[in-house]
Amino acid sequence: MPLPFAVYVLGLAVFAQGTSEFMLSGLVSSIAADLGVSLAAAGLLTSAFAVGMVLGAPLMALFSRTWPRRRALLFFLTVFVAVHIAGALTPSYGVLLATRFVGALANAGFWAVALTAAVSMVPDRLKGRATAVVVGGVTIACVVGVPAGAVLGERWGWRAAFWAVALVSLPAFAAILRSLPGGVRGEGEAAPVPVRDELRVLTGPRLRPTLLTMALVQGATFCAFSYLEPLLTRTTGLGAAWVPAALALFGAGAFLGVTVAGRYADRRATALVAYGMVALALGWSALALTAGRPVAALVLIPLLGLLAFGTGTALITRLLGQAAGAPTLAGASATAAFNLGAAVGPWAGGLALDAGLGHRAPVWVSAALMGLALVVAGARRAAVAVSGVRVTG
Repeated sequence: MPLPFAVYVLGLAVFAQGTSEFMLSGLVSSIAADLGVSLAAAGLLTSAFAVGMVLGAPLMALFSRTWPRRRALLFFLTVFVAVHIAGALTPSYGVLLATRFVGALANAGFWAVALTAAVSMVPDRLKGRATAVVVGGVTIACVVGVPAGAVLGERWGWRAAFWAVALVSLPAFAAILRSLPGGVRGEGEAAPVPVRDELRVLTGPRLRPTLLTMALVQGATFCAFSYLEPLLTRTTGLGAAWVPAALALFGAGAFLGVTVAGRYADRRATALVAYGMVALALGWSALALTAGRPVAALVLIPLLGLLAFGTGTALITRLLGQAAGAPTLAGASATAAFNLGAAVGPWAGGLALDAGLGHRAPVWVSAALMGLALVVAGARRAAVAVSGVRVTG
């Protein structure tokens, strides 16, 4: 059964926003040089975006919960475009940091509504596929948008990448306007569940470990990914021209991972998460050990993209299934957990860099975060086993 066209439109919009979220991994050196700040400070632009996503996901979901979904999506996308234009024009690091935060608030609101809208359009057996299409917009951004941003930054400066994101968002705006129904709340959309009832679901003991595990897995991903460019150019020994290709390899692996998870997550989410987490812990450790060897690094990068986004998509699918009683805030909680990791990861990697531990250090931090995620997941299963309750997907 094919998915509704509107689901693919949401994936297109997420592509534009995902390009913005990830593109700084190929621009940190040029931003740092242009604005006169350290690499760690440039890396904090990614953290600022992620913090805005964490705070914005629940706040924007609540702010727009009574709006028709089309109105909410168009509003958030308009704000997103406006702040990217401001970021492209500013000479100030502080202003750029602020635009990243505000852009993230808008991105978070869009994500929260888009995830909920996508899964509400399809039957239960297709919810994993619908989730994968939306998340797949991010992976296509990694394959196409992020390397393109790196090329633009190399040729015309990092500001060109910000202009490009604003321009790419315009077709998504037009597509949402045409393909999603408008009107008033209630036309094809269920009435909002009381906020108190949704919060009761989200704060239950079953969801808290899943949310923490999601944050740790994404923290590991963003920690290494945010500093991939200096790792490749200063440890692996590759030239700057190799950075877009390496980012594209990571994105290609991520797209494959999302595709696999979309096919199997509805039935095998727990197995995908368990195997993926173990493989990620081993994979980040292997990259840290072999980062000085170009062939090994270029082989591991797409594999880690596959594992990171395949595991992340399976976690989102499991969370949305567990939080069915919180239709407004389920997508917001998934977005917040995803981006809490995206905020902590670059910050932790920056601390390791500032401590003088070398450019491999963020990758070792990623391996450590995955180890902690495995501890959390193991503790959850042990607690469930003691209570005598069977763990399901």
